[in-house]
Amino acid sequence: MDGFASLQKSIERLIRIKCSNYKEDYIKRRILSRMRLTNTTDFEAYHRYLLANPQELDLLKNALTINVTKFFRDPEVFEVIRREILPDLAHRKNSIRIWCAGCASGEEPYSIAILTYELMALHKDVSVTIHATDIDTGVLQKAMAGIYEKKTLENVDERKLRRHFISHEDGTFEVRPHIKSLVKFREHDLMSGAPISRYLDAITCRNVTIYFTEKQKNNLTHLFHSALAADGYYIMGKTEYLAREVEHLFVPYNAMQKILRKAP
Repeated sequence: MDGFASLQKSIERLIRIKCSNYKEDYIKRRILSRMRLTNTTDFEAYHRYLLANPQELDLLKNALTINVTKFFRDPEVFEVIRREILPDLAHRKNSIRIWCAGCASGEEPYSIAILTYELMALHKDVSVTIHATDIDTGVLQKAMAGIYEKKTLENVDERKLRRHFISHEDGTFEVRPHIKSLVKFREHDLMSGAPISRYLDAITCRNVTIYFTEKQKNNLTHLFHSALAADGYYIMGKTEYLAREVEHLFVPYNAMQKILRKAP
């Protein structure tokens, strides 16, 4: 067994991340970044370092699952959610259920929570629950704390900032309790084959599947299809796509913004 294969087996055993679910180049790039920081010269040397330094396990897990995000990333997508998707759901349902899959440190589910809170002000009989999941328990802790640097809030206008965030003396901003209460965070592995729930009205999974193999992307598409209610929305990342084998499961709603609906 070569050094990289042996290292992957330890990663799967110790960190519980199945490397075969990700593109090999992606796994290697993330490991090489940790190798540079630990001054190890090859996969065998880094493997020995990993086994001898338990704190490196968390650092490697963070490197493998890292997501760069911010509030209202791709504002055009959130404008469609605000103006079209949420009003449509509120017209048809009294209880709206949304799943933010691969939520990282929480910026996306809180962005949706801000929009749904403002929707509920207009539709008093509508309730909203947002399930936000990620495999990384470290980023979930940050998400639940809801404290962010100013740079992640560049797409939040001053009115929303004052209404939905608490400004701290150190320059950070904390999500207010009325927004936090709309989001339920939970650890979940998208490769487990099990959805967080069934009969969901919308699923967002953006800029996550770019790291997956084609087979895993297709499996995930089937998973989301089974989890959505009839006419449910699936919101993808701007650079992501459905493979030909699974494109029949959804119909385009807004092709430019990569928003789909569950096919009949």
